[in-house]
Amino acid sequence: MGVVSNKIDRENLKPGDHIYSWSVAYAYSHHGIYVDEGNVIHFTRGEGQEIGTGIGLDHVIGSSLLQHPLDNPCPICGDQSKSDGVISSCIDCFLSGGDHLYRYEYGVERTVFLAKADGGTCTLVSFSSKLANSPEQVIHRAIYFLRKGFGDHDVMKNNSEDFALCCKTGLQVIPAVSVGQSGQAASFQAAASAGVVLSASLFLARSSPLGSAVTVAGLAAYGTYCAYRYINDIGVRADVKEVVLEEEN
Repeated sequence: MGVVSNKIDRENLKPGDHIYSWSVAYAYSHHGIYVDEGNVIHFTRGEGQEIGTGIGLDHVIGSSLLQHPLDNPCPICGDQSKSDGVISSCIDCFLSGGDHLYRYEYGVERTVFLAKADGGTCTLVSFSSKLANSPEQVIHRAIYFLRKGFGDHDVMKNNSEDFALCCKTGLQVIPAVSVGQSGQAASFQAAASAGVVLSASLFLARSSPLGSAVTVAGLAAYGTYCAYRYINDIGVRADVKEVVLEEEN
């Protein structure tokens, strides 16, 4: 389950890019909007804040925190270990805790989307290069949220990927749902649902004389995982709205 197809070098970053760092150790990605000159605006939770997922992810989401040691703060950003909400960081601080840098993919084909086992790397929704979603407008949204905030960080409903998707597309999931527009949040939920299907299928398989039943059980679980990811993608679901910034009224 690697994420290698959209790896990007720093020198190839462009203003308005939706980028993310990927932590192999945590199997979790942290997202942001590249502004310019090595500056990234992203959404994080502060050290010591409760995540409260209730699904055993609290120890996994460590990559939402900046990892610079307190006795060796970044000479550019200072100590941001306790910072929370939308913050601006240098590219090194954004990458801290992650192993590589990637560009998020927009408008991928359905087959490509389903073939990617890892959530939080791409979406079916197309990114329009028109004025409403120009790099300048993407950065404008990011700076707006830097000033005004993006609500409380919630790994399942309102995380760094939700933030970057909103900045990039101007769209946001209506906030009354259990899962936001984040692909990796949908993947976590999908994996949980697939686990239930797999457990039930394996129970039936053990009582079946057919050896192929275990394979069928695995396929059923993976099918559930893919289907859940698909129906929760921002490019498919109907409960999305266009974000209107207050200053634009």
